[in-house]
Amino acid sequence: MKVLVAGAGNIGRYLASDLAGRGHEVTVVEQVPEIIVRISAAGVRTVLGDACAPQVLEKAGARDADVVVAATGDDEDNLVVSLLAKQEFAVPRVLARVNHPTNEWLFDEAWGVDLAVSPPHLLTALVEEEISEGDAVSILKLEHGSVHLVELRLDERSRAVGQRVEDLALPADLVLLAVLRSGHAIACRDVTPFAAGDEVLALVPEGRQHDLRDLLVGPR
Repeated sequence: MKVLVAGAGNIGRYLASDLAGRGHEVTVVEQVPEIIVRISAAGVRTVLGDACAPQVLEKAGARDADVVVAATGDDEDNLVVSLLAKQEFAVPRVLARVNHPTNEWLFDEAWGVDLAVSPPHLLTALVEEEISEGDAVSILKLEHGSVHLVELRLDERSRAVGQRVEDLALPADLVLLAVLRSGHAIACRDVTPFAAGDEVLALVPEGRQHDLRDLLVGPR
């Protein structure tokens, strides 16, 4: 897979190095020469320049990229990169970093963004995950915010404990993906049982987290 990463800050550098280590063809665009030198040592192709400039993205291979990741520390730049990637270069998949959560509403298909990731929101979700039993915590927004990847932790009082997936009257738009148990991920199948301490991953439409909680946890 050909991946173009705009921005070689901490997140961009780590992402590029990790993807390259997994065998993907990665190019990073960065306008600070000193940072370019650092990431070039990791075996990643680099292009010096401003990723907001179409000619720079052209030189970096945006026209042939399978994925573009706008990972700079500036939300305006990330929006410009996303829009150019989608409209000028027809990149199939565009991911963008949201630095300031108040700007998250801008990162949608109108700006060419297929998936927006907000590190502050992820940290909030992780904090909530640690302090909440029986609450449905949104980990990631998909499909421009219309679908959430949700994690819900069961305790001994949860309604689903002792039951199997097939025993639940799940609506078609609530999709159980996996159960995390004792450090292992178990794919959700009809016969998958639930136990106290399980962390359930599910895809849930916007605004339907409470339905998932009612089915798996019940009233508190």
